[in-house]
Amino acid sequence: MTTTPDGSPLHPLDETWATALAVVAHPDDMEFGAAAAVARWTGQGKRVVYTMVTSGEAGIDGMHPDEARRVREAEQVASARAVGVDDVEFLGFADGVIEYGLPLRRAIAGAVRRHRPEVVITGNYRETFPGGMLNQADHIATGRAVVDAVRDAGNRWVFPDQLEDDGLEPWGGVRQVWVAGSPGAGHAVDVTATFDAGVASLRAHAAYLDGLGWEHFDPAEFLARMTSATGPRLGVEHATAFEVLKMGWDD
Repeated sequence: MTTTPDGSPLHPLDETWATALAVVAHPDDMEFGAAAAVARWTGQGKRVVYTMVTSGEAGIDGMHPDEARRVREAEQVASARAVGVDDVEFLGFADGVIEYGLPLRRAIAGAVRRHRPEVVITGNYRETFPGGMLNQADHIATGRAVVDAVRDAGNRWVFPDQLEDDGLEPWGGVRQVWVAGSPGAGHAVDVTATFDAGVASLRAHAAYLDGLGWEHFDPAEFLARMTSATGPRLGVEHATAFEVLKMGWDD
């Protein structure tokens, strides 16, 4: 695993793109760190689409999954709108028991072919988060499948039924995959101007945050701890870090 020392400088992300697709395991995964960056990009006129592998239905202990699914999907849609994202889709995989494999790769490849992004954003799929906290199985399976599905999407002979039945042409135009929350992050983006939008996006997950039972949890304080620690490594007040995976030799 490649890691970047906490105090080392971070490189600015390449923002010369028009469309990005964010694929993560659960509602709230984008909001625990990356939403302020999304707000920056939509504010620049870029298009960002959210694809949730699950609906987060197993995420609230005191709420039946059928009810939690409805609540969490609604919260995710509201959360996305807070950072300028109008297109949110849910793939319907079971929360908590995502398995890496062909069904997951196929579904994500279909999303890539539908939306034809230049950049794909996902969450950390390493064993741990920065600082050493153990990662969660859904995150690991999803992130790994995203990386592979990006390549699948460009090959017409992989999942060819999507071409024949759904009219989805191959899409090999993804230049990079950006991994949020990765211990291998070497790049970052300035979110000083959009920090508050990121906080509002996380606050929109009110039922989920309440269900976690974290007494005195403050979204602004939580996010500021991360962005203010990352900011000086980019020479700004607040920044969000990403690991950049290049999909081509020249990217």
